[in-house]
Amino acid sequence: MASEVKLPRLGQGMESGTVTKWLKNEGDTVAKGEPLYEIDTDKVTQEVESDFAGVLLKIALSEGEAPVGQTIAFIGEPGEDVPAAEPADAGSASASAAPQVPSEAPSTSESAPAESRGVAPSTTNGRIKASPLARRLARERGIDLASLTGTGPEGRIVAKDVEGAQARPAPSASPVPVTAGEAERIGLTNIRKTIARRLTAAWEAPVFQLTVTADMTRANELVARARELNPDVRITVTDLLAKVCAQALMRHRNVNVQYSEDALLRFPTANVGIAVAAPQGLVVPVIRSVERLALAEVAAARGEIVGRARDNKLTTHDLEDGTFTISNLGMFGIEQFVAVLNPPQAAILAVGATVDTPVARDGAVEIRPVLTLTLTVDHRAVDGAEGADFLRTVKTFVEDPALAL
Repeated sequence: MASEVKLPRLGQGMESGTVTKWLKNEGDTVAKGEPLYEIDTDKVTQEVESDFAGVLLKIALSEGEAPVGQTIAFIGEPGEDVPAAEPADAGSASASAAPQVPSEAPSTSESAPAESRGVAPSTTNGRIKASPLARRLARERGIDLASLTGTGPEGRIVAKDVEGAQARPAPSASPVPVTAGEAERIGLTNIRKTIARRLTAAWEAPVFQLTVTADMTRANELVARARELNPDVRITVTDLLAKVCAQALMRHRNVNVQYSEDALLRFPTANVGIAVAAPQGLVVPVIRSVERLALAEVAAARGEIVGRARDNKLTTHDLEDGTFTISNLGMFGIEQFVAVLNPPQAAILAVGATVDTPVARDGAVEIRPVLTLTLTVDHRAVDGAEGADFLRTVKTFVEDPALAL
């Protein structure tokens, strides 16, 4: 019997996901462990590998949202019978199963376009019939499918109907020129909705900020020397800060916590998240057990995970279990800023640019490279003195990094 491909649970709390793209077509051979389709969750868009080997006999959900555990495809031997899949939620974009042949063009038996025949879009149980691609385009462009006339088989709305909707004025209306200030409507992705929800929760938390400046003379020298000794790995100030903060978190374990309504979760290891401005939005991939890694190992892990973030290749595992976050905007010339908390973590460090600054030393003024660090702390989890003591340790380690290595 053909094996059922079910929508997987990719992380704690995941109840549903959205299939955005199939990487195989019906009839293609699939190897176990080979990427099969892409799924969009509330955290990340990622490829899902096949649990089975064989032929992709049928795609039951070509695109759209489905609950965890729903059958979305069948894999088996060529010619093998395919059992009936469980029905999709009528309210989702997946209510109609994937067609056996492409349906973006009208059937050859229907030579006249639907508009000329006055055919209205067909509906099923009150739901307008439209291809998955047409539905996605309509969502992205803010177009009401009910206002369109389908040109596909049986009045089905296809992609070209949506693409032509904005360019074709209504029959009774005169063309309206587009004004220079007209806004483009961009639909929210699951990731963007999650960012909005989490940042709103962070803004509601009672937080406080602490700021220090650090002399980067020795830190810059160490980074430069480390690059010479490790030419295959680009070591950065962010890598050094991740290592320094991890060592400080091991000394101040009451800062290495996550907050929940009925408990504080104190972790035995420092899992440091690095805020990354990826094309799909702000993400915070996590480097685990940073206190156990050498500086070059931190740099290698950071380079690999940030690269995958920018290529939209992160998995849910990459984003889980963080205990502390670093947000560095120094490369943009920002000298100082306040980072928004990354719940349920209790602290986040905002890193500015290193700036040559006049500093008084032994009665004389010297020019030193100075870095500004601002710590945002959830006051429900960490008291002010604890946060200040932690940041003091970070400053000490930055100014004399040999103490942390």
